[in-house]
Amino acid sequence: MNNSVNLTETFYLADGFCKDFNKSMAGYRIDEKNDEKRRNKLSRLNDSEVITILIAFHLGGYRNLKHFYINYVQKYLVREFPRTVSYNRFTELQQKALLPMIAFLKMIRLGKNTGIAFVDSTPIRVCKNKRIYNHKVFSGLAKRGKSTVGYFYGFKLHIIINDMGEIIDFVITPGNVDDREPLKNGNFLKRVSGKLFADKGYISQKLFEMLFVDGIQLITGLRRNMKNQLMSMFNKITLRKRSIIETVNDELKNICQIEHSRHRSFGNFLSNLISGILAYSFLPKKPRIKYETMNTFWQLALY
Repeated sequence: MNNSVNLTETFYLADGFCKDFNKSMAGYRIDEKNDEKRRNKLSRLNDSEVITILIAFHLGGYRNLKHFYINYVQKYLVREFPRTVSYNRFTELQQKALLPMIAFLKMIRLGKNTGIAFVDSTPIRVCKNKRIYNHKVFSGLAKRGKSTVGYFYGFKLHIIINDMGEIIDFVITPGNVDDREPLKNGNFLKRVSGKLFADKGYISQKLFEMLFVDGIQLITGLRRNMKNQLMSMFNKITLRKRSIIETVNDELKNICQIEHSRHRSFGNFLSNLISGILAYSFLPKKPRIKYETMNTFWQLALY
């Protein structure tokens, strides 16, 4: 496996959270409120085991989940997972574990606010452009959008990261949604404060004023037809480091493999995307800004 993942540690963290999550959700289940007795047989693979397998898949360098599950998990991880199920059953359990997986990611694995954040979006294509009119799986959900590399059909993943390369929050929208639209939602920026760096696609005076009231300073580059404005040297240098979020998007797609065109349902798409983002949080090394280099630039500028 290219990116070694500690299965024991990963399972320990996932299992501890899933046990607490199931206890907290027990009183909200429909079958718990009714007097009727319902069949509630436990699965051979519990949610924490499914989450651990998905994380191992995204960090293992495999491109196909079925090939990974049948030819690796059921052959070489028998000791770790002695009671595996068929692959068809595993895909069902994968969607069943989606809710605790989202809660695990949102409540435990997201990064912390450091006062410096970067925002960007990346397209999540669900099929090639020549197959758009024949694609039926995401009919009514996916939309045609445009990115820096051209038109696509699918969704957009909007992420906010800190200067240590950790994902602070994320949101998924159809492909035709403007990049600035999620920033108008307070829930997306609930964990952000301080300076927020973005590309020129986020330029908006109304958005700047709205975020400034909430204690967030939106910093972007200037277009050619815009008047030059004074900017501190620290902001200029940090804005040049905005490529860090492009690196994060690249690792999400090429290492954690959040994008492919083999989905058979929207639930499968979500479970693959969420587990990929969750797997990214377990990467031992993430792209980060080296402040020693920035301090050197700052001293040279003062000199």
